[in-house]
Amino acid sequence: MSTFLLVHGAWMGAWCWDKVILHLQNAGHKVVAQDLPGHGQDQTPIAEISLQAYTERIISLLDASAEPVVLVAHSMGGIVISQVAEARPDKIKSLVYLTAYLLPDGQSILSSSDSDSQIPTILEIRQAEGVAALNAEGMPAVFFDDCSQEDIDLALSHLRPDSLAPLATPVAVTEDNFGRVPRFYIECLQDRAISPTKQREMYTGLPCQKVVSLNSSHSAFLSRPAELAEHLLAF
Repeated sequence: MSTFLLVHGAWMGAWCWDKVILHLQNAGHKVVAQDLPGHGQDQTPIAEISLQAYTERIISLLDASAEPVVLVAHSMGGIVISQVAEARPDKIKSLVYLTAYLLPDGQSILSSSDSDSQIPTILEIRQAEGVAALNAEGMPAVFFDDCSQEDIDLALSHLRPDSLAPLATPVAVTEDNFGRVPRFYIECLQDRAISPTKQREMYTGLPCQKVVSLNSSHSAFLSRPAELAEHLLAF
């Protein structure tokens, strides 16, 4: 039995993993998913949200685990698990990036260009509030193109504006810590949020032990939960 710790991406929450959790638990594994600060049911004020706050939330879960975990991240959550691996490499069995930001030392999400991403078409930056919000009307085509209407409605009812601070914070990782944790990548070939070209660029720049593909949108945890769980179990 393994312990899987699942980290959601921007605008999302732990709720997005519910379908995947069922598959992993049915296979006999322990699964933990928790809201990052300011996401889902967590009410942390925007002014208190940072990449460090995200990292500390996940570290607290790692420290409470009796064994090393398989640490899985979606999208923005990639920068979180990279920072966690830098801080607690011995507490992690492997890192899995699901169409997630796998960035080199010194790079932030906002400084990482993706000319094929459609997020800018629905993105609203509110500098005075320190938040990045999304146009709900345009979200299904960018994030949930292959999802059922029921899942789209569920997602839209849970989504919240995101803090700009973590998106602008460069990742700080080293080969001695982050670099020695085995990592895997799951690319989503129909992703319009983080383009397949960008995903390929990231896992080529920081090579992974294995890369597998899902013919899905950005939200494979909703549209392809069984297939996604199978890949996680195979890793």
